Amino acid sequence: MAEGKSALASVTETQAERRRSHRVHIAMPVLIRGKRAGQPFEEKTHTISVNAHGCMVRLSTPVTRAQEISIVNTKTAEELPCIVSFIGQRDGGRLEVGVEFAEPSPVFWRIAFPPEDWDPSERKRPGNSAPRPAAAQMTKR
Repeated sequence: MAEGKSALASVTETQAERRRSHRVHIAMPVLIRGKRAGQPFEEKTHTISVNAHGCMVRLSTPVTRAQEISIVNTKTAEELPCIVSFIGQRDGGRLEVGVEFAEPSPVFWRIAFPPEDWDPSERKRPGNSAPRPAAAQMTKR
């Protein structure tokens, strides 16, 4: 570890290096299909976040890690095979579930992802931007 870096910064960088594509926090309607105890199930839900490799959703239907399911983008009716890659916290009877596509599919979401070299810490924040020319002209009068 280089001097001047904290252990927390190292952990954060390591986690970012492991992420294969940028995550975008967005609520998109999806349909999850699978089998539970041999019986098919379908559950309408919304994404918590998406990336080129899958998404995070909340499900009331119990699933297990490595379970095969499919996800349907309800806006386009496109369906992709997936596996459950992560089981997270329970929130109000619904379980946080990480879903991974069988193959990377950034076009599935029909959104523009940030470029690979994008650093979210450098994004513009309200109040930090330079004054607009029109505003500057108004103060001179």
